[in-house]
Amino acid sequence: MAGRIRQSDIDEVKSRTNIADIVGDYVSLKSAGVGSMKGLCPFHDERSPSFHVRPQVGFYHCFGCGESGDVISFLRAMDHVSFTEAVERLAARLGFQLHYEDGGDTPDHGNRARLLAANAAAADFFIEQLRTPGAEPGRRFLGERGFDAAAATTFGVGFAPKSWDELTRHLRGRGFRDDELAASGLVSSGDRGVYDRFRGRLVWPIRDVTGQTVGFGARKLLDDDQGPKYLNTPETPVYHKAQVLYGLDLAKRDISRSHQVVVVEGYTDVMACHLAGVTTAVATCGTSFGVDHIKVLRRVLGDDNAGGEVVFTFDPDAAGQKAAMRAFSEEQRFAAQTYVAVAPEGLDPCDLRIERGDGAVRSLIETKRPMFEFVIRQRLSEFDLDSVEGRVSALRAAAPIVADIRDASLRPGYTRELSRLLGTELGEVQRAVSAASKRSTRSTEAPLRDTPPVEVPVRPYSITELPGDPSTRLERDALMAMLQHPRLIGGDLISRATQTGFSNPSLAMVRDGIASAVATIDRPDWLDGVVAEVPETLRPFVQQLVVAPIPERSERELSAYVTGITRSLIDRDLLRRKTELLGRLQRTDPGDRETYTAVQRGLVQLEAERRALREE
Repeated sequence: MAGRIRQSDIDEVKSRTNIADIVGDYVSLKSAGVGSMKGLCPFHDERSPSFHVRPQVGFYHCFGCGESGDVISFLRAMDHVSFTEAVERLAARLGFQLHYEDGGDTPDHGNRARLLAANAAAADFFIEQLRTPGAEPGRRFLGERGFDAAAATTFGVGFAPKSWDELTRHLRGRGFRDDELAASGLVSSGDRGVYDRFRGRLVWPIRDVTGQTVGFGARKLLDDDQGPKYLNTPETPVYHKAQVLYGLDLAKRDISRSHQVVVVEGYTDVMACHLAGVTTAVATCGTSFGVDHIKVLRRVLGDDNAGGEVVFTFDPDAAGQKAAMRAFSEEQRFAAQTYVAVAPEGLDPCDLRIERGDGAVRSLIETKRPMFEFVIRQRLSEFDLDSVEGRVSALRAAAPIVADIRDASLRPGYTRELSRLLGTELGEVQRAVSAASKRSTRSTEAPLRDTPPVEVPVRPYSITELPGDPSTRLERDALMAMLQHPRLIGGDLISRATQTGFSNPSLAMVRDGIASAVATIDRPDWLDGVVAEVPETLRPFVQQLVVAPIPERSERELSAYVTGITRSLIDRDLLRRKTELLGRLQRTDPGDRETYTAVQRGLVQLEAERRALREE
């Protein structure tokens, strides 16, 4: 067992790691000013971005839920890993060799790291097996669907040999224990011990948003296979099917850039879309599209306005229609506009590509229809519109759909479209939609009296709750400048600024923390020193000041701004002292020449300091 990682190595890993690169694997970040980035918070569901990242100082903070920390705490929170595992992952990403306090260089892998390593080794094994003679059914399956060896390599497709223990023996030879293999879902247990879960199947690696293999999906190929058509990894400590989307690791960059995501139904559909040029395609893994998938996509999509697009592809059969209605039930969780793309003759993207080529797949997405239109037509198809009773029932069923359209500017158009489809007077449809809207409003009003009050969680002190007076704003902005850009300001100026008086007690404690650590501003861990100097209850407050965006300025103006705001703080203190001396001068007896002269000299000195400050 290796000991603790050397603190110097931890500091080195943190200093070499750009936190924006790590956070960017999970959240689509946009510029929020010089040195600041923001996106939708990964720790709570929100419509507008309140999650800020400061790459220069290595901190993040959400002004909505209060979560904050550094790159290590981010990985720990997102992937549920230990401190050691988080540092080891960052070091591996950098190619940095860690050292441990007992002198060892071998990492003490935690359970999660071992499971991920087992999955990675299994993925390599499956890829190698696809080249063997026994994998001919798998290669034929891929070839018949238009996927060559290069496509299989791109998506990591492999083959599980028709053997009870070939994978098990291979991984045992790599040092993995049976309990680790069972926990990873790679093997199952029976009366005679463990055996390979996937046998005689084509295998797709399921990767998380960072590209780590967390599970597998396997397709039946052989007639004597009595299992289901698709067999997935069961729930494990690293694989949660409701939170994973196949292909997201490959699609995330294009999703973020284009603000579009295409949700298809299977692994081969994702492959077909990507190869056809629709590189924003993803799919669920053995489960229905749900709320957790939406949360993942919103963060990657940067879903904070109606400018994005979410396109669902569904089969036109009953199962596809049911899937569409499930997706529609969660549609309003997106800020982006939602669409449905249904291929002609019920072809899925993979079959469409085989029969009609890449252009047909691209055309499928380009000719998408708004989800509301699709759902309205689906709902109307359930009724006999040739009868009065059927039209009345259809109107009752479809009016709430139109009433729920969140973009008010679209409702009149869909009301007219519903009137046309039903062959009913527009006024009658308008009244039905209005009534449905009122019922929806009443259902979302305050809870009944007997409902117990909701407990509001206690939040740490927030900079958004600071008083808005000019004095407090100056103190806040100056501290933000000193914390975020200490080297631009310089130690001498910061030392003078931290000797000034503050009116806000919380900001004054942060000032004192900076004063205690000012000698270490050139060290990568100097902010840790500031945080350590303030009371524990105020540490999240410091991290807020570290990541809060300063007024957006160009790189050229940044130095002038941060030094200027710091000088303003010092000048305010000099002016306060000048006012105090003027008052003392007025109270001094002119006959007391010694005191009178000393006060006058003090005033001259203060004015000289102010003049020198302005000329620096």
